[in-house]
Parts: sequence; C-alpha cells; structure tokens
Amino acid sequence: LAAIQLQSDSQFLCSDQRMDTELVDRLVLQLNRIYPQILSDKEAHRFRNLSVPTKVRLAELLKHLHRKGEEACHEFYRALHIHTEDIYSSLPSRVRERGPMFFLSCFSFVVGIAILYYYGEGETLRCTGVFLHCSAVRLSKDARDVFISYGEVGK
Repeated sequence: LAAIQLQSDSQFLCSDQRMDTELVDRLVLQLNRIYPQILSDKEAHRFRNLSVPTKVRLAELLKHLHRKGEEACHEFYRALHIHTEDIYSSLPSRVRERGPMFFLSCFSFVVGIAILYYYGEGETLRCTGVFLHCSAVRLSKDARDVFISYGEVGK
C-alpha cells in the first residue's frame, strides 16, 4: 500500500516548493542512519549531492525507495511525517483517504451537536460537553481545542 501511495504522491512531492534541499537532506539522513538496509552510505551520499538539483535528487530517491519495496516506502512516509507534518497531511494519498464521506460525517456531526445545543435541555447540554471531549480524541490539536472550548462554552 505504501509503495502504491508513494508512486501516486511522487509528482506532488517533486513539485512542492516546501520540499527544499534541507528537508530532502534530513529525510535522506534519517533513512540512512536509522535504516541503513534501506539507504546505504553510498546511496545517501548520492542523494545528498548538491551539484544535482534538489528536485532531481528527490525524484531519484522516490524511485529508489519504490524499488526497495513496501517497508522502505513506509519508512519514508514516517520520516516525512516526523520532519514536516504539514506536507505529510497535504499529500494526495492522505487527502483521498478522508474522501467525501469524511467531510460529510464531520458536517453531520456538527449539525447534530447544533440541534442538541439549540433544542436540548440542561442535562442534554452537559452530556454534549462530555461527548465533545470524547469525540475530540482523534482530531488534530487545533480541531480538538475548538471542540473542547465549544463544549466548555455550552456548560
């Protein structure tokens, strides 16, 4: 699955301006130091060669990892997530995972909470606050803060 995702994300990664020389070098170094079986010293040196443009080195690195297999691709995604969560979360494969059902379910959830808030009684509002706290667990930090503060205001 990670190898297929990497193949579909490669064009996005190579065209994203945030994938600069420093970030590519950090990714290469992490893969080389932690997983030398994925990226040997010789390979890491090749992908860190500053005489080659960053986009070319990145494209070659992604092809290399794809050829190495599933584990290599998975570890690249892990390194990308560690070093730059904003690029990781905007990858086409990550956005597609959410899909339209994700957004529809979020919208339905918000509408349900609004109905409970406006038409519910006092007891329902206290339950809603607890429900918001529990529901916020799997959300990003910013979304979690908004949900929790909304639950606090409802009390």
